[in-house]
Amino acid sequence: MKKVCWPYFDPDFHNLPERIYGPVCRVSLDNETSEDCTLVKVDSVNKQGLLLEVIQVLTDMNLTITKCFISSDAEWFMDVFHVKDENGNKLTDQNAINYIQQAIGTTTGPPDSTRANAYANNIFESENHSEHTTIEMTGTDRPGLFSEISAALADLQCNIVEAHAWTHNARLACVAQISDQSTDAPIDDPRRLATIEDHLITVLRATTAVSPCGKEANNQEVKTTGFLGGDYQGTMTNVERRLHQLMLSIRDFDGPNLRPASSPRTPFAWDAEEECRKTAVWIESCKEKGYSMVSLECKDRPRLMFDTVCTLTDMQYVIFHASTHCHEGYAFQEYFIRHVDGDVLCTESEKERVIKCLEAAIERRVCEVTYLARLY
Repeated sequence: MKKVCWPYFDPDFHNLPERIYGPVCRVSLDNETSEDCTLVKVDSVNKQGLLLEVIQVLTDMNLTITKCFISSDAEWFMDVFHVKDENGNKLTDQNAINYIQQAIGTTTGPPDSTRANAYANNIFESENHSEHTTIEMTGTDRPGLFSEISAALADLQCNIVEAHAWTHNARLACVAQISDQSTDAPIDDPRRLATIEDHLITVLRATTAVSPCGKEANNQEVKTTGFLGGDYQGTMTNVERRLHQLMLSIRDFDGPNLRPASSPRTPFAWDAEEECRKTAVWIESCKEKGYSMVSLECKDRPRLMFDTVCTLTDMQYVIFHASTHCHEGYAFQEYFIRHVDGDVLCTESEKERVIKCLEAAIERRVCEVTYLARLY
C-alpha cells in the first residue's frame, strides 16, 4: 500500500501571536483591594470607541462607576473602574462577573459564553426590539405633543409597544417601537410606513416654528427603520446613545443660556449653599503633551459617565487619558482629548461648542425623560 503523507499543522498555530505577546484583551475583577467596591481592570489593544463600549457594558448592568482611571496611549488601553451594584455593594454574582469578562472581551460581537448569555438574557429580556418597527422622531417640543402623536398612531392602527423620549431646550427626540394593531406584528409595508411618516411629520410641524433663540426651527423629522435587527437590539444604552445623537443633530445645546459661563473651580471649594453647586465645564490646553483637558463638575447621578463619554465620542474626539471620582454627591471628571484627526481644540468657538454639548448631555437626561410602554 502506498503511504500518503500530509503536512502537519499545529492546531494552536492561530493562537501563536497571543502566546507570544499575550491576549488581545484581559479583563479581571478584583474584590480584595477595596472594602466597598469592585475593581474592573481592562487591558486591551486600543481602538476608536472602545472606552464607550466598555462603559456601555457596565452601564447596561446598572452598575455605578464611582471612580475610574483611563490611559490609552501607545495603542494600548488600560482602565480601572471602581463599580458598585444597584444596592451599593460589591459585585459578587458569578454570572454577572462572567458576563462582564465575556462582553468586554468580545466587544466586536456578542458574548460567547453560555452562562454569560443566560445572564444577559435575564437582564435584557424586556428590551428585545427585534419584533417591532422602530420610529425616530425629532422636532420642537410643545405641550400635548405626545398625546397628538399617540392619537395619530392610533388612527393609523398602530400600537405603541415602547417609547423613549428626551426633551431639552424645547427640542424633542423620540425612539418608539410600534406594531400593527390587529396582528401585533412589525410593520414592513413601504407604503404604510411612508403614510405613518407623513402623518407624524404633519403633527410635528404643527408646532410654532420658532426656536428658543428666536430663529425659525426646521428640525422636524420622522424616520422609520422597519423590521429592526440592528442598532437598537438588546440594550437600553443603544437607545440612549441614539437619543444623544438625535438631540445633538437638532442642536439642543443652542438653547438659551440662563446661567453664567462655566469657569474652573477647585473640586472641593464648593460654597456651603446647595444652590451654588452648579454644573461647570471648562477646557484648558495641555501643551507639553499635546492634549486639550476637559474638566467638569456636576451633581453625581447614574449613567453620568456614559453621557459624557458618549457625547465626546459622537463629536469625534478621542479620549487618551481620564480620571473621574465622586465626593459628597458630586462628580468630578477630567478628560485629555484630541480630535480624531490628531488636532487639539484650538479656537474659542470649538471649545465653546464642546462645553455647550457636554452641558446639554448632562442636563437633557435630568430635565424631562418620558418612558411609555404598551399604549393603544
